[in-house]
Amino acid sequence: MRIKPDIEKFATLDFEASSLSEESWPIEIGLSWLEAGEVLTWSTLIRPAHDWDLSDWAPQSAAVHGIAFEELEDAPTADNVVGELLQNLGDRVLVSDAPEFETRWLSRMMKAGAQPAIPTIEDYHRVSFASFSGFALDMLYEALERSPAPHRAGPDSARLAHAWRKAIQY
Repeated sequence: MRIKPDIEKFATLDFEASSLSEESWPIEIGLSWLEAGEVLTWSTLIRPAHDWDLSDWAPQSAAVHGIAFEELEDAPTADNVVGELLQNLGDRVLVSDAPEFETRWLSRMMKAGAQPAIPTIEDYHRVSFASFSGFALDMLYEALERSPAPHRAGPDSARLAHAWRKAIQY
């Protein structure tokens, strides 16, 4: 498999959240990246921080991601999740197919984890078009189309990285 070296400097990010409102907060994070042509993924649930508005829990969102509120009670705290995120991210650049939402949830989590610096999140499609062309780009988007989003943070971030993995074959 031919590796496109610059694509390995990125990591795809996905969150599941309490709702889609402005006051929503992250409940699960997923991070995936390519290393030596293989997709690696890290994900975890996130316990709500004490200052997050618990009334922002939306049953409609829970129906999509399938995470029960009770599952969050024993999840790692935001400060623990932030530490693990930064360790797994390393020098990679964050990428998302929904950077506006992911930036909101990342900011909320980083603030709860007492991290003043919020990494920038690049747009997945912009990075993909800058990194691939022709048939490779066609194969990337075919892979995405054939693999519907499961609406869980780890598998959703892995789905994006797997599409890049498919594209680097061409």
